[in-house]
Amino acid sequence: MRLIVLALAATLLGACSSPSVPDVTYFRLPSPKALPHADKPLTLLPIEVEAFTGEGIYAEQALLYATTPDASSLRSYHYQVWSEAPSQGLQARLVELLRQSGISPLVTDRLPASTPALRIHGQIVRYERIKRDAGFVVVVSLQLRVDQDQGEPILEKTYSAEKAAGDINIEASVSAFGAAVDQVFAAFYADLAALESGGHAG
Repeated sequence: MRLIVLALAATLLGACSSPSVPDVTYFRLPSPKALPHADKPLTLLPIEVEAFTGEGIYAEQALLYATTPDASSLRSYHYQVWSEAPSQGLQARLVELLRQSGISPLVTDRLPASTPALRIHGQIVRYERIKRDAGFVVVVSLQLRVDQDQGEPILEKTYSAEKAAGDINIEASVSAFGAAVDQVFAAFYADLAALESGGHAG
């Protein structure tokens, strides 16, 4: 009888114990899609890509999702986060893509303020996962500005892309984020190359 009582007590204690906290999962974007390669540098000036900025929750490391199909309200996942803040991840991705493109002899994330250069400023306008009737989509919208070494802007535009995720898993949405970011950067690169080939960027 004593053994039965002890077994019941152990069962009750197990039922009352708190559920285990899920592990935090860190996600990074897939490898970027290369930009068209320039036959020769399109500018002799170095290019500095600054860390992107983001207002409010867009400055956080957590993945964001919309609670309504029109994305009128957003929340952040507690246990699904980016391996680095999007402001830094987007900066590093654009630096890598521009370096590989051969658009300039030097593309970097850091230059002395006194160095003549083209400086790229990016702001995260939208960067979220949305549930729609047909499944999940991701929306990426970035405002990108290019300043000449004197400080005046020669290009300022908001670029947006929406991509459907392959399935309901977070991993599929992360892949869609990568494709959307690459589409945005490709459109920006085309505008930048057009400016520089027209002689507006040194």
